[in-house]
Amino acid sequence: MIAPARTSRTAFRQSGNVLKRSAALWDSSFLRACRGETASRTPVWLMRQAGRYMAHYRGHRSGRAFLDLCKDPAACCEVTVHAATWLGTDAAIIFSDILVLLEALGLPVEFTTGDGPHLPKPVRGPAEVAALADPAQAAADLAYVYRAISLTAAALPASVPLIGFCGAPFTLAAYAIEGGGSRQFARTRQFMYHQPAAWHALLARLVDAAIPYLSAQIAAGAAAVQIFDSWVGVLSRPDFSEFVAPHLTRLSASVPAGAPVILFGHGTHHLIDLIAACGADVIGCDQHTDLAEAWRLGGGPPRIAIQGNLDPALLLSDPGRICAGADAVLAAAAGRPGHVFNLGHGILKETDPDLVRALVDHVHAATAR
Repeated sequence: MIAPARTSRTAFRQSGNVLKRSAALWDSSFLRACRGETASRTPVWLMRQAGRYMAHYRGHRSGRAFLDLCKDPAACCEVTVHAATWLGTDAAIIFSDILVLLEALGLPVEFTTGDGPHLPKPVRGPAEVAALADPAQAAADLAYVYRAISLTAAALPASVPLIGFCGAPFTLAAYAIEGGGSRQFARTRQFMYHQPAAWHALLARLVDAAIPYLSAQIAAGAAAVQIFDSWVGVLSRPDFSEFVAPHLTRLSASVPAGAPVILFGHGTHHLIDLIAACGADVIGCDQHTDLAEAWRLGGGPPRIAIQGNLDPALLLSDPGRICAGADAVLAAAAGRPGHVFNLGHGILKETDPDLVRALVDHVHAATAR
């Protein structure tokens, strides 16, 4: 299935907020690639580029809870800008977490060292779905995210776009139902199969909150947005089409024109064409996805841009192996317009920051046009 071009989004109307802020931003290599246009070099940004592998981040995190850091706009600005400028990436992504939206909807979120997030009041049926907070109010309660974006967009160099983000409806629903992470997502799929009305009501509520949340991020200064669907790869194609695609399509279509939408999923190589049909401008690919096949399934440039997809574990190796891996990704992209270089997932905390910077430098040098 090849998705039809969406005139309202793929035209990237130049009356949007991005051009109003800066012509240099609009013409940046990252936004050009997102639009499927030729850029002066292949742009690079990396998921989790501000994180525990950096001493600078650990210094800001020391002595405070993770969510406390997320709710400190000045600190979020500082770690975001430092990572992008120190690494020399072509875009920054605001420091935050996908689960702040669930917290705003009335689901407490706890982070414990080494155990990841825990939601002590999971959603298990229609009553918990109905009890979720008003979506518009939930988005309004995330003003600290918008303030962080505003500060960060102002602090970044004029040609470096800032990426906002949210969790995708399936992934947020999975966290809400499981009460945390999972390997099999058995509770989530049981809920989906046995309580389909409650399932669709839950995803509709999540999208109703995510739409104003992303719109407010763009209004605050985000030049593009990424929707993280970290867990949707556990689903079959029929289940994705029935239980996820309508909600993901509505969310993608509601993002203001001029801001590219990146849809990233892990383990989703079997869903690429279905994900593209949901209306993304850029498909984020994990390290197990063949980039050429992703482009073919997605409809090819300029209909779709592709992001990815170096294995983040390679950054635990040595410069020679890292550069060889990067060259293999670039060879798979084959110089097509519309390639954003990234990892197949986030930077691992054991990674040497100097090797990350060397990777960025290598991609820039190898692709300078």
